[in-house]
Amino acid sequence: MIPRRDRSLWHMITAPTIWALHFCVIYGWTAAVCAKTGDAELARTGIVAATVAALLGIAISGWRAWRQWDYLDDRDYVHDQPTEEHRREFLGHAGWLLALVSAIGVLFNASPAFWIGSCL
Repeated sequence: MIPRRDRSLWHMITAPTIWALHFCVIYGWTAAVCAKTGDAELARTGIVAATVAALLGIAISGWRAWRQWDYLDDRDYVHDQPTEEHRREFLGHAGWLLALVSAIGVLFNASPAFWIGSCL
């Protein structure tokens, strides 16, 4: 019997959800800090902290998806059969790829922190 969490779509979309939340948080944070204080260093610090937290969450989600994909067990890329094993491995594979794309997106969203000179 496959564990219930391995049949759920929720854990597959965890990483993109973290990416979306990271986007909202860092741009909201930067706008609020720059509007109220004008301190670019504080904005940069918040972006770095949010990025580290988001990457940690995405790494955990990606690791769980990698384990569910179970690629190293049978080195099977194809999940085209209507069996529970193939569905479970497909969800793991898709979750792992989404975690990879989400990590790249988080780094891309955080990249303006390198070029913030001032809040003006």
